[in-house]
Amino acid sequence: MDYFNDPELNGKYLGTITKDFATASDTIKEASYQIRKREISQYPVFVFARQAVQLGSLLINADEQELQWHVFASYLEILAQQGIVDPEKIEDFTGTWKNPDEFCCLLVVDEEFTNFVYIPYPED
Repeated sequence: MDYFNDPELNGKYLGTITKDFATASDTIKEASYQIRKREISQYPVFVFARQAVQLGSLLINADEQELQWHVFASYLEILAQQGIVDPEKIEDFTGTWKNPDEFCCLLVVDEEFTNFVYIPYPED
């Protein structure tokens, strides 16, 4: 799996993801902080999916917020246990990790597409 921004993602999804992310970013940023503060993981990952997925805890229900994407809170270690991140690639993943106070690591899950992308939090 590629841990970098993917051109396919940019063309097909980035508009709706960016729009939903802007709406949800405060909630996501706080969840990221809590995951790290409580020492659950230093690598919080937020799953953007159009349907319910078994990848973390539902953080934001799209239907209740008038969004296109549901947001689930997860983290690297659990995604490795679930086989989303190859356990042999964890070092690659952490090597490309961006500052979680400035960037959100998203895992975008759609029917024919799954990829990680980093999106900067909006400036306050």
